[in-house]
Amino acid sequence: MSERVDAAERMLDLVIALSHTRHRMTKSEIRAKVHGYGTNSSTEAFERMFERDKEHLRDLGIPIVTLTDAVHEDEIGYRIDTAAYSLPPIDLTPAQMGVLSLAAEVWQDSAFAGSARRGLTKLKAVAGSSTTAAPGVALRVRGPDPAMSDLIEAIAERVPVRFTYRAAYSGETTVREVEPWRVHARDRGWYLVGYDRDRQAQRSFRTSRIVGKVQRVGEPGSVTIPEHRPPTPERVFHTPVRLAIRPESAAALRARGSVVDSIEGPTGARDVVALDVSDVEHVADEVAGYGHSVLVLDPPELREAVLARLRAVAALGGARS
Repeated sequence: MSERVDAAERMLDLVIALSHTRHRMTKSEIRAKVHGYGTNSSTEAFERMFERDKEHLRDLGIPIVTLTDAVHEDEIGYRIDTAAYSLPPIDLTPAQMGVLSLAAEVWQDSAFAGSARRGLTKLKAVAGSSTTAAPGVALRVRGPDPAMSDLIEAIAERVPVRFTYRAAYSGETTVREVEPWRVHARDRGWYLVGYDRDRQAQRSFRTSRIVGKVQRVGEPGSVTIPEHRPPTPERVFHTPVRLAIRPESAAALRARGSVVDSIEGPTGARDVVALDVSDVEHVADEVAGYGHSVLVLDPPELREAVLARLRAVAALGGARS
């Protein structure tokens, strides 16, 4: 049995092959030479996979042209029109390269770290600039949720998915079966938009509330993605939070809230910062990262979530000792 290849990797290999062929590549050559199609799959499966990939690449603006041979007119071949696909020369100023370097730093703790580094390296190579982010400046954002890569792959291959979802307002978990259309960022989080088969309507799901693995429940190509369907955002429930923060600490939390009081504690004075959050679990990750600099006053569920994370870290330390 051949090893399963990620759809994005397979399509990238197809782009490379069709860009570098001297004249054209027939389907049989693509099946034999492009990583991911494999000769072990049936002819019908290869045909479906190749047609789906070809149309997806064309939708992305990659000009795949169809060619016939003067001798063998019934044998169709393919290649990429490199003249139509090539970009104009890249001429970035040091300031622009500095901004891109800083943007790449944002993703260094996420699943996109490798892609960000490779992209920045290629830009520096063609732009002839070695400018990096400003010294001492380091940005951090929460990386994509674990379900994101599976969802993006399912959207690319147009495959229905099933997952367990935790509701924001009640915490109840239910199994949802969805035809995925697209993902988008909103309200400091990522959302999946698609057709909920159980509700028989368009729905939006915050990816951080997907519990466990995303499972495929249909055949590739069985999902039809509408062209101009505006996203229907999930109703956002805000939870009021009060934190006791040490002076000159947790600037990112301070920026999203306001100082409403001050208190004295065993370690000195702290500012009481009030803010509203849309996802307690996300904020628990952030607060736990500040350690003893931030204490949770309210709500109790956020305090317990932070303590659970700190206990897990402490347990790891004990296991190593």
